[in-house]
Amino acid sequence: MVKDSAIKLFEEKQVRTLWDAEQEKWYISIVDVIAKLTNSPNPRKYWSVLKTRLKTEGSQLTTNCSQLKMQSSDGKFYKTDVADTEQLFRLIQSIPSPKAEPFKLCLAQVASERLDEMQDPELSIDRALENYMNLGYSENWINQRLKSIEVRKELTDEWKKRGLKEGQQFATLTDIITKAWAGKTTKEYKVLKGLKKENLRDNMTNTELILNMLAEASTKDISVAVNPKDFEASEKVA
Repeated sequence: MVKDSAIKLFEEKQVRTLWDAEQEKWYISIVDVIAKLTNSPNPRKYWSVLKTRLKTEGSQLTTNCSQLKMQSSDGKFYKTDVADTEQLFRLIQSIPSPKAEPFKLCLAQVASERLDEMQDPELSIDRALENYMNLGYSENWINQRLKSIEVRKELTDEWKKRGLKEGQQFATLTDIITKAWAGKTTKEYKVLKGLKKENLRDNMTNTELILNMLAEASTKDISVAVNPKDFEASEKVA
């Protein structure tokens, strides 16, 4: 729900956005969001006052926000304070406006659900099933997708046992595996499918999921068999 609301907000013509393909992040103009949520006659002044208040409260949000050049109403490009989606939701929580309230309620609901899932992981599986069904996926595809999650988890557990680091090392090995069966890295594959923040595997066909599962299951089995001692050895396994 939060994501849907965010997309609707970002798609408004009054809210300027930029997609960073390298970081795979949306950046959104903060003053545009403030104008949309508050109807303030001077959203820049509003943002200036809000920044001061956040700093006083000890928030790091204003420090972490970036500036990017965005086109203004006069057609020229000026440096503008922007936030990624995570920063934006944090910012919305600090805006006392009726229009911001639906976002706050959705964020509270998501936080509550995540805490429940941490106590009972089975809930996350049930929620995933429900979400996939609501998105119109077939039962056969959903079964394949859930199996692919299990296979991926077994592979990443194996990598962790080898002392590999989540993040860049996992991403590098995943790119090697994907390129081996698909001929493209994960980023290249997403570009081919016209995806941005969407999950690549959620946009695979049954056949693609099966091929990817085979590649990841094979990588895990080979790793168990040859016992790679470092990242370079794990690259060869992949």
